[in-house]
Amino acid sequence: MKENRILIITGGVISIEFARGFLKENKFDITIAVDSGLVTASKLGISLQYIVGDFDSVPPELIESYRSDNAVIIKEYNPEKDATDTHIALNLGIELNGGEIVILGATGTRIDHMLANIHLLYLPLNKNIKASIIDEHNKIYMINRSTTIYKDKLFGPFVSLQPFTEVVKGITLRGFKYPLKDYTMYKGDSIGTSNEVVEEQADILLQDGVLIVIEAKD
Repeated sequence: MKENRILIITGGVISIEFARGFLKENKFDITIAVDSGLVTASKLGISLQYIVGDFDSVPPELIESYRSDNAVIIKEYNPEKDATDTHIALNLGIELNGGEIVILGATGTRIDHMLANIHLLYLPLNKNIKASIIDEHNKIYMINRSTTIYKDKLFGPFVSLQPFTEVVKGITLRGFKYPLKDYTMYKGDSIGTSNEVVEEQADILLQDGVLIVIEAKD
């Protein structure tokens, strides 16, 4: 079965200018708008395959304008539920055979939602699905195995590593400004913050645990 590249547009802060540029350079098989992310999708003028959420943050006339579109599947939920709209959309992306899932609008002024969204990246990681949260300044993803990154493909010049699990063992960094060798990183450790790749190829080696990786630019 073909793996799909899936875009999720959720309801956080999104720079329309950044999103337009990003979508010119990146193509997706399936696009899912999440609750007020529908407003952003409408501004961007992009085709949607799914709309999910409780729609408590969507103008009624906007959601109604999509109900007659047979090409769009709308999944509406009760506002009082046990998962966020973004969580529901991510599960849908996994069910739709997502080989890669990119989430726009997962950051912004609501730190509670932003932290929850970062934690959600653990779900596709456990299914060996590549997933990331991207905004104007950051690309956020998780790794649970050794990974190679390339300087010319980085989202930004700064690379930060934060432990997601209580302990991440055997971290070795090669090709970085601040290398590490067989380091054990515990939650609360800041040693992995704001590193830089100084060679064409850089390696993040780890033996056990999960790291949050943030490629960032000012």
